[in-house]
Amino acid sequence: MWQLLKIELFKIFRRPRTFISFGAIAAIILIIQLGLKFDGKSYVELMMGDISDSFEIPYNLVLNGYFIAFVILNAILIHVPLLVALVAGDSIAGEANMGTLRLVMTKPVSRTEFMLVKYFASVIYTILLLLWMALLALLVSIFFFGTNDVIIARNDVMEQIQKADILWRYICAFAFASVALSTVAALAFLLSVFAENSIGPIVATMSIVIVLTILSELKIPMYDNTVKPYLFTSHMLGWKGFFYSKTGQDGSVISGSIENLPAILRSLGILFAYILVFVTSAIWIFRKKDILS
Repeated sequence: MWQLLKIELFKIFRRPRTFISFGAIAAIILIIQLGLKFDGKSYVELMMGDISDSFEIPYNLVLNGYFIAFVILNAILIHVPLLVALVAGDSIAGEANMGTLRLVMTKPVSRTEFMLVKYFASVIYTILLLLWMALLALLVSIFFFGTNDVIIARNDVMEQIQKADILWRYICAFAFASVALSTVAALAFLLSVFAENSIGPIVATMSIVIVLTILSELKIPMYDNTVKPYLFTSHMLGWKGFFYSKTGQDGSVISGSIENLPAILRSLGILFAYILVFVTSAIWIFRKKDILS
């Protein structure tokens, strides 16, 4: 299987369009970093709201690499599913479109093994994309802006996380994001089985993600307690939970704590369940499919 995986990865990264995702992420991150470098004060004032009118805010300390990385993650992680779908949606449909799927099936490789290799290659691509994002969003921001405590705004509360307590949170957040995006890859992978052109699975994946994301944001009493908790899009932003800490009786943040770890683990469990269902379904359907192209 390892040899097949190396061949599949070579096929993915041989295509110039594969690197469009890496270029797009680099461009977006650079634009955000430049914008915050020259006009970060306006963003912080908007985030702080009325607080900035009552207190003197040390903008040079607030605008540090850790804070800017958090801003970047909030800004672009919601767009990365499209970049993941570009590869995962092409995994099977692309072979069918080129007329090589039937030829591949003549090789001494089981259909199950073939499908697992295809999906694992998509996951590796997804992880590499996230590592590239981490390199630019975190390390480059730290290099240019330095490090300091991070101010996290949620609802009407401002939390200050000590800089010594932040790096591990980013590592956990990126690990969680890799699972969330692997779920999107699994969905695109499943839809790719039904198509002979990669455009269909890519568009269908993004349409499903957009619609389910909107449904995840709706607030309807009965719906909130029945359907919404089980949509995978309701859990894709669970990485933010690593930046929410427990507070002591005096309101200070408890270092090294996570406010609701069980909720994060539950979100991970649901995402893994979706991955299992999508990939298993794709394999089952493909094993019964007549290969005509």
